[in-house]
Amino acid sequence: MSEITARGEKKLVLAAGRAHPELAREIAKELGTELLPIDAYDFANGEIYVRAGESVRGTDAFVIQAHPAPLNNHLMIDSLKRASAKRITVVSPFYPYSRQDKKGRGREPISARLVADLYKTAGADRIMSVDLHTSQIQGFFDGPVDHLMAIPLLADYIRTRVAADNITVVSPDTGRVRVAEQWAERLGGAPLAFVHKSRDLTVPNQAVSKTVVGQIEGRTCVLIDDMIDTGGTISGAVQVLKNAGAKDVIIAATHAVFSDPAARRLSESGAREVVVTDTLPIPADKRFPQLTVLSIAPLIARAIREVFDDGSVTSLFDGNA
Repeated sequence: MSEITARGEKKLVLAAGRAHPELAREIAKELGTELLPIDAYDFANGEIYVRAGESVRGTDAFVIQAHPAPLNNHLMIDSLKRASAKRITVVSPFYPYSRQDKKGRGREPISARLVADLYKTAGADRIMSVDLHTSQIQGFFDGPVDHLMAIPLLADYIRTRVAADNITVVSPDTGRVRVAEQWAERLGGAPLAFVHKSRDLTVPNQAVSKTVVGQIEGRTCVLIDDMIDTGGTISGAVQVLKNAGAKDVIIAATHAVFSDPAARRLSESGAREVVVTDTLPIPADKRFPQLTVLSIAPLIARAIREVFDDGSVTSLFDGNA
């Protein structure tokens, strides 16, 4: 069975949903294995059929699925559980509904918690995700949560593009300052700045960037965030930094959601480069000349190896995970 890798008495199975097959294949290649064959298709009424193509009895199964297809993920988990997989780890590079992690107003749902409950109910024993929107999401799941960080990958790339002594790390708002501090440490103690913005909670995907706090004049600003959705906030922040005298701006973010019109906004923002990872699929029509996409597959594959071998995922991040 080429799809299953055996180590001693343990067997590892790597299964993938249909949302991001390219990433799943890259992870399998990094692990030196193949993806479990899966029969999956849609019925005429929109319902989904999922069935493992081989026996998974007693295996350590890792299910890779990218948002926005969580239902397919839950059905696959249930399929593997009922097929007697010994342990199931959900590998969700971009956690679904991560921005709905608390109630901003009355009568709002906490959808991020519901997603965790659905994973548990379906049969998941563990969750693995990259750069959660808020760390508190780790507490929503009743079981181990491996919170992987893309900062080392992104920051190491940035260091090849800019002289370290001319970098200022910029948070797009006060809520990401702690993450900006981790970036600054990774970039050799670079100074910090942040953009002050306002948001109307009744209007989705809209925020207004206003002023920058910190010394950025004549410097290359690395504008960081966990995700880019419509690109309005981050593009506005680029303009604020440019108006305040920044020499150059490089945008770095983990998750390229890229809802329209993000690609156009980013390409016209004035940023020298936009660096993201491939936790989400980025179709050709949403790619533009300034975009650089880094592969997250090696990081996820290393984490899967640690979990499978009962090792330490935290060790991948020098104890900072």
